[in-house]
Amino acid sequence: MTDSARMLLDLLHLEPLEVNIYRGQNRDLGSSRVFGGQVFAQALVAARRTVSEPREAHSAHGYFILPGDLAAPIVYFVDRLRDGGSFTTRRVTAIQHGQTIFNLSASFHIDEPGNEHQSEMPQVPPPEDLAPELQLIREMADRIPEPLRTVLTQDRPIDFRPVNPVDPFRPVPPHAPVRHVWFRAIGVLPDEVMFHQAVLAYASDYGLITTALQPHSLTFRSRGLQMASLDHSLWMHRRFRVDDWLLYAMDSPVAAGARGFARGTIFTRTGQLVASVAQEGLMRVRPPSPPTP
Repeated sequence: MTDSARMLLDLLHLEPLEVNIYRGQNRDLGSSRVFGGQVFAQALVAARRTVSEPREAHSAHGYFILPGDLAAPIVYFVDRLRDGGSFTTRRVTAIQHGQTIFNLSASFHIDEPGNEHQSEMPQVPPPEDLAPELQLIREMADRIPEPLRTVLTQDRPIDFRPVNPVDPFRPVPPHAPVRHVWFRAIGVLPDEVMFHQAVLAYASDYGLITTALQPHSLTFRSRGLQMASLDHSLWMHRRFRVDDWLLYAMDSPVAAGARGFARGTIFTRTGQLVASVAQEGLMRVRPPSPPTP
């Protein structure tokens, strides 16, 4: 396992402080605040740590309330709302500096057979035919502002391979709000289902809302653009491994009121639909400042 993959697993190994209370650390991804996928994944792990039976998460819904401070650990309080015959429900509150920065509701279900159907996986090139996103970023390192260069070009625990890469530092022509990205964790992860679900939760927030920028000639590094995840929902339909290739198919059906909405489906390489995602995010473009007289 690579050092960066080990670092990701360390982020998910929360420190128990008391019954139903856990503490997690942070990793800087270059956004000046805690990555939303990290908080979502850690909250999901905190919830799962209070579920004693072999039940797996099938849905999780979170609201991002305040930006997370990279310099301070995050404390997670878990409320045990219900332990039913088939389903377990938990609520998690993430705290920094005495304030709630994130809320999560999660539901866990016993393994149960039932009817099945699914949408078809999009036809896209295989991951072996695509360049890793990290390689593309390192090739443009001379155009990355110096304070961000080291962070953005650091080794990553997840290999993302976009089908149609976008240069975040250059304007792009308007194009359809659709993205396809292959991803997998680098190295072999433990077999415990919770870790695979948590890493998928982490990855599911990566680049999803930027799909809503594509019809507007914007990238997440565009001048004057303010972006932030507002909420995030994840449904997990079947078991999967995130150390095998997964295809993240994303689209954005609408943007309005300075908010963008995006959704995604995640498939195994063999075409099984294993998870669905939805997110709304702030997408505010500030007008340029008037020239100084």
